[in-house]
Amino acid sequence: MFARLLALAAAFLAQGAIAQDTPIKFQLDWRFEGPAAMFLVPAAKGYFKAEKLDVTIDAGNGSGGAVTRVASGAYDMGFADLAALMEFHANNPAAPDKPVAVMMVYNNTPAAVLALKKSGIRAPADLNGRKLGAPVFDAGRKAWPIFAKANGIGNVAWTAMDPPLRETMLVRGDIDAITGFSFTSLLNLEARGVKADDVVVLPYPQFGVKLYGNAVIVSQAFLKKHPDAVKAFLRAFAKGMKDVVADPAAAVATVKARDGIVNEALELRRLKLALDATVLTADARAEGFGAVLAPRLSLMASQVSDAFGTKERVNPAAVWADGYLPDAAARNLFAVVRK
Repeated sequence: MFARLLALAAAFLAQGAIAQDTPIKFQLDWRFEGPAAMFLVPAAKGYFKAEKLDVTIDAGNGSGGAVTRVASGAYDMGFADLAALMEFHANNPAAPDKPVAVMMVYNNTPAAVLALKKSGIRAPADLNGRKLGAPVFDAGRKAWPIFAKANGIGNVAWTAMDPPLRETMLVRGDIDAITGFSFTSLLNLEARGVKADDVVVLPYPQFGVKLYGNAVIVSQAFLKKHPDAVKAFLRAFAKGMKDVVADPAAAVATVKARDGIVNEALELRRLKLALDATVLTADARAEGFGAVLAPRLSLMASQVSDAFGTKERVNPAAVWADGYLPDAAARNLFAVVRK
């Protein structure tokens, strides 16, 4: 009888140990493409599990959706454009649980203007009086007033379309240029028969627009209840990011394992483009991967308030939560040897 009680006690303790794993529902900003490897790698390698986290990762359909789903409580954490998070804060001042950013991943926005060389567009000044196109919620389109002001661009005519038609309309000549994430739109144009050498890419960061890009965001309710779990998530994520940087091909294999229809060669290119354009940048090296600079964050808050026409001014202190990042050594992606 005593032995049986001991066995039951051991089973109970074992169940308690299992229950200690904190469940986290994580919302990506987009589909399972190359950049999703940044989160799928630490999951596949057991880094989250080693931190006592039970993380589920779901595909998304845009940063705006990721922000609202975390705000609603449907997801605990997510990956979203910081500008979209700022817009949500300023347009929903009474929302009870506005998410906050805890780790910067895309130190530089991936937003860019893309045009075909045959259009004669070579520089921002060539966009004056041109026809531009993008979905209304596109990050580059929403931030266009910032780009236009920085480069002295006057009147342009905008055409809205669903995302799958953006590059098609450019190829057909319906519009002169598009805005989009550089690593997405360039590959989409190639898929439509356009050679990379025939495309002009004008990245926002290279033309005076120093906006931050995507960050890890978290529900304030979850952050308050599980601060140590958020720190653990970011530790595991940083460890996984080092693996992604070291071996992007192996990282993309985790995306393929999650979504069997993924074209590994294509997504490897997309991941490498994303890393070079947004993660392993000079700004990220100077500021430290994962961190933000207060003056730059404040400037972005002001620019987003003006460009997006928000109901209230963005409060930079309200959108960023300090104190959850791993130490600098754990976040130093620039010391990683790349294959």
